[in-house]
Amino acid sequence: MALTLTDLFCGAGGSSTGAVDVPGVTVRVASNHWQLAVDTHAENHGDTGHICADLSQIDPRYYPKTDILWASPECTNHSIAKGARHAPQPDLFNPVPDEAAERSRATMWDVPRFTEVHRYQAVIVENVVDVARWHPYRAWLMAMDSLGYDHEVVYMNSMHAWAHGAAAPQSRDRFYAIFWRKGNRRPDLGAVQRPPAWCPEHGDVRAMKVWKNAARAGRFKSQYRFACPHTECRGREVTPEWLPASSIIDWTDLGQRIGDRARPLAEKTMRRIQAGIDRYWSGADRDPLVVNHVSGADGTRSSSVREVAPTMVAGGLHASLLVPVEGREGKVARPVAEPYRTQTARNETGLLTPFIAELRGGGSDARSITQPLATVTASGNHHALIMRNYGQPIGGEAHLTTPATEPVRTITTAGHQSLLTGGSPAIEDCTFRMLTPSEIKQAMAFPDNYRILGTKRDQVRMAGNAVTPPAARDLVAAAAESLEGAP
Repeated sequence: MALTLTDLFCGAGGSSTGAVDVPGVTVRVASNHWQLAVDTHAENHGDTGHICADLSQIDPRYYPKTDILWASPECTNHSIAKGARHAPQPDLFNPVPDEAAERSRATMWDVPRFTEVHRYQAVIVENVVDVARWHPYRAWLMAMDSLGYDHEVVYMNSMHAWAHGAAAPQSRDRFYAIFWRKGNRRPDLGAVQRPPAWCPEHGDVRAMKVWKNAARAGRFKSQYRFACPHTECRGREVTPEWLPASSIIDWTDLGQRIGDRARPLAEKTMRRIQAGIDRYWSGADRDPLVVNHVSGADGTRSSSVREVAPTMVAGGLHASLLVPVEGREGKVARPVAEPYRTQTARNETGLLTPFIAELRGGGSDARSITQPLATVTASGNHHALIMRNYGQPIGGEAHLTTPATEPVRTITTAGHQSLLTGGSPAIEDCTFRMLTPSEIKQAMAFPDNYRILGTKRDQVRMAGNAVTPPAARDLVAAAAESLEGAP
């Protein structure tokens, strides 16, 4: 079935990239207020019409009619973490008057405004999780109801978007409101929220989301978890598969020895790196780590590279060899220069790895490259790669191997990260570098050949603001499947 889609607040094009991965779906028009973002979208989506405009100031009748609307209204001023007293940042860098914050929040109202004119068959709205705390939120839902739409809200982490392909190698919690015309078939959104996982009793399963409270809203781990769907397991918790942070790292660039830097690292950054060393390299395991420079107490800013990568920012890491413990078919040793294989709840891979330091603040400081990267933000490069410096030339791999009997930890992808390897080295003997725009783009799950224009800062901003294509792909696919046979 051929379906057309309008992409409002399209940014660099993550939502459009995911949408066109769905057979039969084409993006007819994409629009954003930032010309560089529109140019980037046009560079990669040449068959789409483009309009650069302030959507709140334009007549929706200027846009063509389509079957589906995807909208990603500004999220900066919906974030609870941002706080009402903080100066809003419409371009994510330059402060503006407080009135602009209200205008940013008002972009949510562009959704019913455009819907009233075009009467889309389905509407998908993406935003930060905290948008549900926006005071007019219920009124906004009622506006869509009055226009003739039923809805369901989905809280999904991008690292769990496996319904129609690979997920993103990044932990990124987002809110998605899916609307469909009353009388149309309800989209099967339950299937979108059943990531593959491993149960010790039943093997490979499609995990079931289990909420911790009646609100049924919020972030992975904080407000919900996943369980085995078989009743015999009585809600046994399982961990969905993930793609590790190591899969997006350029392992040819180890960074610079910290002790050789002309400009010393900030005291807070050094504390976070040390916290990662103390936490992960004091025992028998010497996994690489991801150091969170974003937020949180120093003691909680590190995680093993075996974990999922935190939300994308800008850091990198390095390791030499991943050695599977199991001898099952397909589980063979491979250089860390290659993408790390999909991770499950089973400990099957042994390695000595670096970690990523998250430099911006928040709830963590470092995590292993075997975990998903931390959430990537648009406010700058905050992920740094930390590795132990062995005084050997770049490209040497044997010095980073560890016995296969030592399982690797889950890989994470926290933003603002650094990489550390080895056993309890002095900070000065570790190497350090920030993640590159190319690595951040890959952590967002953009295709390798996707071109993001502008300076490094522009590229990080556009990537951090983008929708991860796998999440858009799975949700648009659910909407498209529900419209099969619709008038």
